[in-house]
Amino acid sequence: MNTAEETQILDAIARWLERDVRPKARELEKKDEYPESMVETMKELGLFGATIPQEYGGLGLPASTYAKIVAQISEVWMSLTGIFNSHLIMAAAVSRYGTEEQKKKFLPKFASGEVRGGLALTEPDCGTDLQAIRTRAVRDGKDYVVNGTKTWISNGIKGSCFALLVKTDPNAKPRHQGMSMFLAEKGKGFRVSKKLEKLGYKGIDSAELIFEDYRLPAGNLIGGVEGKGFHHAIGGLELGRINVAARGVGVANAALKDSVAYSQVRKTFGKPICEHQAIQLKLGEMATRCEAARLLVESAARAYDAGERCDMEAGMAKYFASEAALENSIEAVRIHGGYGYSTEFNVERYYRDAPLMCIGEGTNEMQRIIIAKQLIARNPA
Repeated sequence: MNTAEETQILDAIARWLERDVRPKARELEKKDEYPESMVETMKELGLFGATIPQEYGGLGLPASTYAKIVAQISEVWMSLTGIFNSHLIMAAAVSRYGTEEQKKKFLPKFASGEVRGGLALTEPDCGTDLQAIRTRAVRDGKDYVVNGTKTWISNGIKGSCFALLVKTDPNAKPRHQGMSMFLAEKGKGFRVSKKLEKLGYKGIDSAELIFEDYRLPAGNLIGGVEGKGFHHAIGGLELGRINVAARGVGVANAALKDSVAYSQVRKTFGKPICEHQAIQLKLGEMATRCEAARLLVESAARAYDAGERCDMEAGMAKYFASEAALENSIEAVRIHGGYGYSTEFNVERYYRDAPLMCIGEGTNEMQRIIIAKQLIARNPA
C-alpha cells in the first residue's frame, strides 16, 4: 500500500471519528451501550475486512496500516477497536490456516461484516495457559460434539461465529498436540450464559459462552487437520498483540493530548500549570512513552508484514505500549487534579480502559518471559 492510499483511509476514519464518535462516545460508554450505528459505519469503511485479503472481499491492509487505524480510533474510543479486532483474529486464522473451501465460504462474509464474531480461547480456569483448556470436542460421524465453557469472549452477544479452541485429544503429550480450532456458528447447544460487567472497555459486549452437546460439522475444523489449534491460536495472537499495543499508543496519546491542553488553561499560583516544573516533568515523560510505544508497534508490524516470526517484537510492543497507556492515564488524572476524577472529563475513562491492555492477549508478565526466551534462542552462546 502506498502512502497516498494509507492517508486516504486514515483521513476518512478521522472524519468519521470527529463527526460521529467523539460527540457520542462518553454517553454510550457511560450506559455501556453497544454502538449499533457506529458498527454499521465500520462495515461501510471496510474495517471488518481490514486485514482480510482482497481476493476474499477485504481491504488487504498490511499490519502497519492496520495498527495506525487502531491507534487512531483508540484515541477517541478504544472500545470500538475491540469490535473488529477479535473478529479479524478469527479471520486471520482462516486466512492463514484454513482450507480453500473455508476461505471461500467464510472470508467474504467476515469482510463485509455480515457475519461478525471473535476468538473463543479463555475459560473460567484458563487464561494465559491455553494448554489447560477443558472444552472438549468428540468426533461423532460427520460432526464433532462440543461441551464446555468459554469466558471473557469479546463480541460474545452480538457476534454469530467464533474461532473456538477445544481439546480433541485430552491425553496428547505434549498437551498442545491435542488441541484443535473450529469455526463455531451459533445454533442449538451454543448459548450465551451472561454478559460480563467490566471496570472499563464499555460498549463492547464481553460474555460467557456455554456449549452443551453442540454439534459442529467436521468441515468447520480449521485446516481440516486435528492437533493444530494451539499453533493457530498463537499465530493469531501475534496480530492481536500488535492490535493491543496500538490501542496502548492511542490511549497514551489521548492522555497526553488532554493533559497538554488542560495544563495550558488551568492556573495555579498566578500562571498556567504547564509552566510549573513538576508538570513539565510529567509531560516530558508522557510524550517520550508515546513515541517509544509507537516505534515499537511499527517494528512489530513490519516484522508481521514481512512474514517473519514476531512473537518477541509483538510482545515488546504490547508490553511497553500497554504500560505506557496505564502510566500516562494515571499521570493525566494527577495533572487534571479533581477534574481527573470526574466523569465530565475523558481522562477517568483512559484510567479505567488502560489496565485491560496489560492483561488481555497474554499478561505483561508472560510477555516479558516470551521476550527473554526469544532473546536467548536468537542469540545462542
